[in-house]
Amino acid sequence: MNQLTKLLLVVILAAGLLGCKVRYSMTGAAINPDVKTISVSYFPNRAPIVYPSLSQDVTEKLKDKFISQTSLNMISGEGDLSFEGEITGYETKPIAITGNNVQDKASLNRLTVTINVRFVNQKVPKDNFENKFQAYEDYSSDKGLDEVEGELVPLILEKIIEDIFNRSVVNW
Repeated sequence: MNQLTKLLLVVILAAGLLGCKVRYSMTGAAINPDVKTISVSYFPNRAPIVYPSLSQDVTEKLKDKFISQTSLNMISGEGDLSFEGEITGYETKPIAITGNNVQDKASLNRLTVTINVRFVNQKVPKDNFENKFQAYEDYSSDKGLDEVEGELVPLILEKIIEDIFNRSVVNW
């Protein structure tokens, strides 16, 4: 390749990169540069079993994720990106049974949280979605749910919030 061809190739690549219309972040998020604001509505708890702080935790953790991982401005009205939804499931059930037929007993239980999310992208409507996000953590049946909720719920919410973030701005 001669010098002129190499120079032409570099100019074409530079022009292509400078002409991109998508803003990328270190988190893998690809956000349209026209998107400046985000809003997150309160997520009410409509699950049959209610963990008292779950609605507040979901709402605040989702806000915190976008504030820390993007340069979007959080607003209370309708943002360029907006989230709303509700907590639809909070349940625990046995998953590993041990013992003989007469005295079967659960050795592990699973706490599962389900959140329904409606996402609206005012600038790119094809990215809008409504989706259920679910995550779980297992715990020993030797402990009651009230003993493990405080440590399991944050772990579960971390997974769900990451999935919501990825689905909305990383486009997986």
